[in-house]
Amino acid sequence: MSTAVAPSIDRLLYTPEEAAEALAIGRSTLYELMATGALTYIKLGRCRRIRRADLERYVASLTPLPN
Repeated sequence: MSTAVAPSIDRLLYTPEEAAEALAIGRSTLYELMATGALTYIKLGRCRRIRRADLERYVASLTPLPN
């Protein structure tokens, strides 16, 4: 019996939980970022989704702390 591995698909939309995992932050922190407008999201019906481009934009906007 062989087990085939499904091909990796680059996601365009992430659930808040998936986005939090991708950013290596807690789920509640991600919801706070969404509530303050620091991280934009879209609503599909009752579901919130975060675009990959919005995640990348948020990370690019972060400034490193000076040494």
